[in-house]
Amino acid sequence: METVALAEVASVLADPSRAAMCLALLDGRAWTVGELAASAGIRPSTASEHVTRLREAGFVSAVRQGRHSYVRITDPRVAELIEHLAQHAAQRPVQGLRESVRVRRLSFARTCYDHLAGRLAVALRAGMVRAGLVDVSAGLTLTGHGRAVLTALGVTVPDAGRRPLLRDCLDWTERREHFGGALPAAILSHAVTEGWVSRQANRAVRVHTVEPFTRLGVAPGEVARPGAA
Repeated sequence: METVALAEVASVLADPSRAAMCLALLDGRAWTVGELAASAGIRPSTASEHVTRLREAGFVSAVRQGRHSYVRITDPRVAELIEHLAQHAAQRPVQGLRESVRVRRLSFARTCYDHLAGRLAVALRAGMVRAGLVDVSAGLTLTGHGRAVLTALGVTVPDAGRRPLLRDCLDWTERREHFGGALPAAILSHAVTEGWVSRQANRAVRVHTVEPFTRLGVAPGEVARPGAA
């Protein structure tokens, strides 16, 4: 039974167009079918068929905003599955300058569904622990000092819910952990809103200001200069 279920899941991503659409959705945003079609280089009607397959498999869900309908990844667990598969695919050799630049940008900073990943995210985890913002001695716990620093930066700390506030997520480019969970999602959302960072094509993230990250414990040398990535 498990073998059949695994084969069914694998078949969903076996199609290159569906795989491309899922990779696009890893940026955490909701996309229209037309946007997904453009990202995969296929017709909207074909993209609609693929979205139906993804929805039936539980990979994506529909979100309606007024007259518009959007598609987004169902939950963080699905995003992690796609991210880990992307990790495996990324082990092939880099071919060409353009791909090399893309890989460097993704390695520095990218979105992992709704939180930061890459070298910057790994440095952020290490910095928050080093600065006493997060206590790892008894699980991952946001300290009172950490809450105060985040509040001063304007980050709203999420209330306790079904999703953990903090959890470790293995970074596939750095082979070290970065933070996942509700709090890192709130940090990324606030960083984008305030212009600390901006989302780029293919999930890359560009840093525009260093100061907020240094206040979170990241050493200045671990953050690319504003505008670089």
